[in-house]
Amino acid sequence: MSGSNFIGGQRSAVGNERLQSLDAFTGQPLPVTFAQATPQEVAAAAAAADAAFAEYNGLAPERRAAFLEAIAEQLDALDDSFVATVCRETALPAARIQGERGRTSNQMRLFAQVLRRGDYLGARIDRAQPSRQPQPRPDLRQYRTGIGPVAVFGASNFPLAFSTAGGDTAAALAAGCPVVVKAHSGHMATAEQVAEAIERAAKASGMPAGVFNMIYGAGVGEALVRHPAIQAVGFTGSLKGGRALCDLAAARPQPIPVFAEMSSINPVLVLPGALRARGEQVARELAGSVMLGCGQFCTNPGLVIGIAGEAFGAFVAALRAQLTDQAGQTMLNAGTLRSYASGVQRLHQHPGVRHLAGAEQVGDQAQAQLFQADVSLLLDGDAVLQEEVFGPTTVIVEVADEAELRRALEALHGQLSATLIAEPEDFQRFAALVPVLQRKAGRLLVNGYPTGVEVCDAMVHGGPYPATSDARGTSVGTLAIDRFLRPVCYQDFPDALLPDALKDANPLGLQRLVDGQHSREALS
Repeated sequence: MSGSNFIGGQRSAVGNERLQSLDAFTGQPLPVTFAQATPQEVAAAAAAADAAFAEYNGLAPERRAAFLEAIAEQLDALDDSFVATVCRETALPAARIQGERGRTSNQMRLFAQVLRRGDYLGARIDRAQPSRQPQPRPDLRQYRTGIGPVAVFGASNFPLAFSTAGGDTAAALAAGCPVVVKAHSGHMATAEQVAEAIERAAKASGMPAGVFNMIYGAGVGEALVRHPAIQAVGFTGSLKGGRALCDLAAARPQPIPVFAEMSSINPVLVLPGALRARGEQVARELAGSVMLGCGQFCTNPGLVIGIAGEAFGAFVAALRAQLTDQAGQTMLNAGTLRSYASGVQRLHQHPGVRHLAGAEQVGDQAQAQLFQADVSLLLDGDAVLQEEVFGPTTVIVEVADEAELRRALEALHGQLSATLIAEPEDFQRFAALVPVLQRKAGRLLVNGYPTGVEVCDAMVHGGPYPATSDARGTSVGTLAIDRFLRPVCYQDFPDALLPDALKDANPLGLQRLVDGQHSREALS
């Protein structure tokens, strides 16, 4: 490994400042250092993506699909030494990394299917009507095309699936948009090996130089977002970081969209019928979800709400027993541990919050924690329960009755997910809560736990602010491609100058909306 930036199909390291990747277990430096991108290199990476855009966006969908599949093959071919590198940088176990690699390559293959299917193009045709009175109608044809070069910020907690070759990169490349990835400082060696895999795939597939670029460094993100070639941003991380990017993008002479996945506490409603039927089981399953991956999932269940009563009291006692004296876990890096400790301390110090379970935070491992908070903190708009604590912690809130439960839900900010743990009797009694939850979250679950996010056509990993900066999109699933597309209308164009998606002969074999009717037929 060279530790150099990836710019326009070449490696670059013109600056003198070097960055060090660390072993997540020991805090010791790993062998390779990485070149902090200079302002000139940041600009060169954005310019390389811009230079590649017209050619790459103009490629047939099949060509781009083959490129994505080549990336998937290169990712799958990374050997055990790669997995070991990821484990050292993140403290995540090998089985988790192997599973995440499969998810990452499968995302690429799924978007290849989307390209071959063609529905993402959204082709619409309204043919000319010269005889229409009182005003003849011109020939109008619309489809969707790539928005332009996209800046992608790697995430700390998913070094593969939400980073260099993650969902934002896959969706942007599928949409016809070259990318400039800002590698996450917590796993730079991982990022380099993944970037090399993408570069090999690009060369083997005959892609233009500059279709993929990657830069290292602290402070380079601001210059990247400000560069006029960048037309959209994909980000997964903290609320503070996401808001900063949104503000930067809005302040540009040409504002651009930022699709930021930021902060969510993912409320879980444990309803009375379910608690009477299987309260101990729910406590055991919920504790497993809180502890999974040391709580380092953006869908970690950070708030549990139930109605006061004997069943809820027994459930709280069972959950408390599950989370008492759990073994500590190593977090992604020292910075994540410090942030977690700060969030836990914030809960400890709040007069409206009571500590129920969890060992004292000592040393370099995170301890699971359980708190209980008064419902008034939600009803009165106290921020402490709305702020995500990134790690293995959850907070119990007890409400007096159904009316107070509804008011508590209405007070919640936007979420990635909301969960109902319920029996059939609960569905009937609490059906009116579903529209409330629909306004609050991008994904609603019944009798499941939010820490599993399936990659498929129907998945939504998004939600109202502050879960994301734009509730109209998703960062997981094939709908993610929509974030990096824009509609274009052609009026009275000769057929030869139209994109293939809109030509009379329909060479792509698309189902198109023609004069208000869906059709795969060629136009006469």
